[in-house]
Amino acid sequence: MTTLHTGPDSIYDVLGIGFGPSNLALAIAVHEHGAASSSGDGLRAGFLERQPRFGWHRGMLIDDATMQVSFLKDLVTMRDPTSDFTFLNYLRERGRLVDFLNQKTLFPLRIEFHDYFEWAAARVGHLVEYAADVVSVKPVTEDGEVRWFDVTSRDPDAPERLTVRRTRAVCVATGLEPHLPPGAELSNRVWHNSELLPRVDHLLRSETPVRRAVVLGAGQSAAETVDYLHRRFPGAEICSVFAKYGYTPADDSPFANRIFDPEAVDVFYAASSEVKQSLNDYHRGTNYSVVDMDLIESLSRTMYQEKVQGTQRLRMMNVSRIREAASRADGVRVTVEFLPTGERETLDADVLVFATGYQPRGIGDHLGDIAKLCLRDEEDQLRVGRDHRVETAPNVTAGIYLQGATEHTHGLTSTLLSTTAVRAGEIHASLLAHRSSPAATATTSRG
Repeated sequence: MTTLHTGPDSIYDVLGIGFGPSNLALAIAVHEHGAASSSGDGLRAGFLERQPRFGWHRGMLIDDATMQVSFLKDLVTMRDPTSDFTFLNYLRERGRLVDFLNQKTLFPLRIEFHDYFEWAAARVGHLVEYAADVVSVKPVTEDGEVRWFDVTSRDPDAPERLTVRRTRAVCVATGLEPHLPPGAELSNRVWHNSELLPRVDHLLRSETPVRRAVVLGAGQSAAETVDYLHRRFPGAEICSVFAKYGYTPADDSPFANRIFDPEAVDVFYAASSEVKQSLNDYHRGTNYSVVDMDLIESLSRTMYQEKVQGTQRLRMMNVSRIREAASRADGVRVTVEFLPTGERETLDADVLVFATGYQPRGIGDHLGDIAKLCLRDEEDQLRVGRDHRVETAPNVTAGIYLQGATEHTHGLTSTLLSTTAVRAGEIHASLLAHRSSPAATATTSRG
């Protein structure tokens, strides 16, 4: 059965595909503008999320893990500090404002920030439909001009039930997907760290013995996974495998952190491709394959204490790579190569965790036919305007906005929380500007 929402009175100004923090911030901007407008000129917006409820990296909501960005870089503060969607207002409503201030920290617990996201998402729940998996986005042409997109979604629990919505613009914010090494095969004993908590919980509830766990990766998630497994399985050996000599501390110094300033996006966007590449290379140490110093020191202390006690369970297999992983009925056999000598060691493990990061989803994964309308540069990268609107063929007046997958044009903050609030404001302003343009007005009057 197909439900159509494509009539003149049901056309959206924007449909958001995905409802993580980025499109949540946009939904708030839309909601606040509409609430403040006395003339009713707010945008007609909707958001489609395939999950049954709001969720952001739930598998890594470790009880004591903290955010790596300041709470002031929440969903709204950098755009509008007076908004009542701030993290501070969330704390006030939860009755924890004074308690949080007494902690003397800028970095909340990750589980607390996730609860803040859920609190904000619930307040704009009228704009989002959950359990809505987008299966196609098709251009709608009139008089040779692509004026709308038809977005088709389905309920994952009822795939025969399709809904088609027409919109003047789409905003794609489908987040990141787990990155795995070539040839990696997942199983009940081999998983990506994004599934850490539910997988560990299952092993504990089923009383499955875990004598050894192997973790591949050198970043924050890898170190957190090693620490978590070490605590949850007190009788197991935890082997951390990575190609570096040791974990690299994250560069969170004040000057380096300027790469996350909103103004830095302007500088980056205007730079040549060579300068952009240099800036990304110089500052990858602020976010990629790096670990907070406090966690590095904690793991080091644990290793030393175990050496003193003669019961070493935490093992760092540095300058090494996994060359083979063969699943077995009761675990996985892992072959680890020490790179300087080529010597190999075989480990019989109960668990292998790939803490190997994430990668942006390809635009074609969700845009399908309309991806062909997008213009690309000489390196076959999408051309994206400063307002996060993808450049398209001349006959396309419908808009495509990206939140994420724009690191090549907007810098390292493309997939991070640091400029989420500001980016949402920029996209909202662009949507309003394009709606009031002469071409859009003519289209509206004819549609």
